[in-house]
Amino acid sequence: MSYKDDTAKLADYRRQIANLRKKMRAIQSSIQPEEVKDYEFSNTTGKRRLSELFGTHDTLLVIHNMGANCSHCTLWADGFNGVYDHLRDRAAFAVISPDAPDKQRQFAESRGWRFPMVSNQGTSFAGDMGYSREGHVMPGVSVFRRDGDKILRVSDTSFSPGDDFCTVWHFFDLIPEGAAGWKPKYKYAS
Repeated sequence: MSYKDDTAKLADYRRQIANLRKKMRAIQSSIQPEEVKDYEFSNTTGKRRLSELFGTHDTLLVIHNMGANCSHCTLWADGFNGVYDHLRDRAAFAVISPDAPDKQRQFAESRGWRFPMVSNQGTSFAGDMGYSREGHVMPGVSVFRRDGDKILRVSDTSFSPGDDFCTVWHFFDLIPEGAAGWKPKYKYAS
């Protein structure tokens, strides 16, 4: 096939993906929310409840991050930093990990992250949300809605390399050999 024929086929697949996304949004809007408790977390200024993370918004995006020891979670968080202002215009946004608050602060400062972070260390939050299995924290996102005094989880999904939550993988998909075994690093040679 020619370049033109192959790119037309790829364009058709992208249209199919767009149509699948429409179907997914329709199902997402009909999901029965799950009430959750008002968990208490830690940050460098003390304790913060889940309800406090909403700020002035009724919707909250919580990123389940594995912590500073995960280069993939760092890659995702680096990307969130770039879209943080856009996200927080629509909903509250916070990153949560099992790292201690001081470690979170130091790591966030070293990366230039601007979003709020809290520690779920010593809580059942990650496990209750399905993001800790057999003592291993898993990456993903949970979306919460505030309804009066209730906190409802309205959606969630896990993260994995190549997912829709990190644009790096989609750029690599445009290279004929793809990511070719590439792994994220904390620092790259200049």
